[in-house]
Amino acid sequence: MCIKIAVFMHCGTQSDLDITLFMAISIKTPDEIAKMRIAGQLASETLEMIGEHVRPGISTGELDRICHDHIVNVQKAIPAPLNYNGFPKSICTSLNHVICHGIPSDSKILKSGDILNIDVTVKKDGYHGDTRKMFLVGEVAPHARRLVQVTQECLYQAIDILKPGTTLGDIGHIIQRHAESNHYSVVREYCGHGIGAVFHDEPQVLHYGKPGTGLELREGMTFTIEPMINAGSRYTKLNKADGWTVTTKDRRLSAQWEHTLLITADGCEVLTRRSEESF
Repeated sequence: MCIKIAVFMHCGTQSDLDITLFMAISIKTPDEIAKMRIAGQLASETLEMIGEHVRPGISTGELDRICHDHIVNVQKAIPAPLNYNGFPKSICTSLNHVICHGIPSDSKILKSGDILNIDVTVKKDGYHGDTRKMFLVGEVAPHARRLVQVTQECLYQAIDILKPGTTLGDIGHIIQRHAESNHYSVVREYCGHGIGAVFHDEPQVLHYGKPGTGLELREGMTFTIEPMINAGSRYTKLNKADGWTVTTKDRRLSAQWEHTLLITADGCEVLTRRSEESF
């Protein structure tokens, strides 16, 4: 689950700001990392479980109920989005031109040609695992498949550079460069985030930026990267009626992938890795 970028007033140098942010960032202990591995594995396993149910004719409301039942009754865990700041469901289902925070509904029936983002966050023993995946429903047009593929490549290219000393600007730059080189745009109002015992924590992880700028990553940091890439313009629109659903302003397609990540001594660990992935 992404967060809306928060803008803070700060008087001082960029170095002062980076130091202030680092002091606010949780460096995880071995015990905390062990708990985050479990939560991450449960979140990824839920995405793997729901895949066979994503097909034409099913409602996003039914997908939510299946995931809720699996997390609560099988995994004995908590679906973190449920009642989080008033969010009414256990997962987010963002369909076609919905960028993020789509609310599952029995009236939203999947049809062939749709692209669907399912966002799962599992809380287990006080710690969170947050991940999302794009699903292709039935026969999907080549242009939609390409958007989904390039967005996943944006995430993977960012993961490839993660290690101590990488900056947040490096992450944003590599995502922005790959998206824009493929004639797509990067959503700027919403971003990745620190995660652990707190669902949404520091640092904010922007999906655009300049290399060599921003906070340097350090061993023990955990956060999400979750690029939101649009086929058209980058501009967004919030549904004021429900207060959650974010769509593309031009109503063109959007895609998003997400993983929860741990910075290790010499690289990173993908805590929400699915069995289909080979990190």
